[in-house]
Amino acid sequence: MKCNPYIAESAALIGDPARAGMLSVLMDGQARTATELAHIAGVSPQTASGHLAKLREGNLLAVERQGRHRYYRLASEKVAQALEALMVLSRDGPPRFRPPGPRDAQMRFARTCYDHLAGRLGVTLTDAFVDLGYLIGSAEEFTVTAAGEIAFDKFGLDLKELRRRKRSFARRCLDWSERRGHLGGALGAALFIQFQKTGWIKRQNDTRAVRLTRAGAHGLAQEFGIDVKLLGDGAA
Repeated sequence: MKCNPYIAESAALIGDPARAGMLSVLMDGQARTATELAHIAGVSPQTASGHLAKLREGNLLAVERQGRHRYYRLASEKVAQALEALMVLSRDGPPRFRPPGPRDAQMRFARTCYDHLAGRLGVTLTDAFVDLGYLIGSAEEFTVTAAGEIAFDKFGLDLKELRRRKRSFARRCLDWSERRGHLGGALGAALFIQFQKTGWIKRQNDTRAVRLTRAGAHGLAQEFGIDVKLLGDGAA
């Protein structure tokens, strides 16, 4: 038993509601101060400090110092993957007493999953890549085809450089709201950055939801044959 992974310890760290709230908001890939995380979790700064120390000790959070300030972020992509998997499991759990609002529809339509695109838009985009013959899917990873190499290069991505990074290249990430896979890894992250550079998507303040712009709707139709009007609420 001593050789087994420390599942209980990691689960206990994530299982506290305040810590779970802090980790969830950091799923957008951005760093935040202890004060911001305390406000989000609804706890005092002193309590937040204790939670953050435990999360760092458990290798779930990393901290960056900038001047007098400390900024906390998820320790790695693997932490984000674990959180996304737990969201899939908890989707059918007992609901909390909170009426649904506009952001719920926005989150389901398009959101960040650490550093790549998720939600209905992310899954639809991934499906389009498979249908166009750019990707071949498997249980955990996607393979980029020769046609995909050409298409992604045309879109401004350096696949050789992405493959050299010390992370999964084209991971298949199970989407908690759609229950199907979206594209993650270095390739998914690079696409998300490129979508922001081209003005196709815009981050929303204080939420993981992202907004698809009119330019983005037009670009997705022109480049990948995606009609966003068919995707329902949240479409441009």
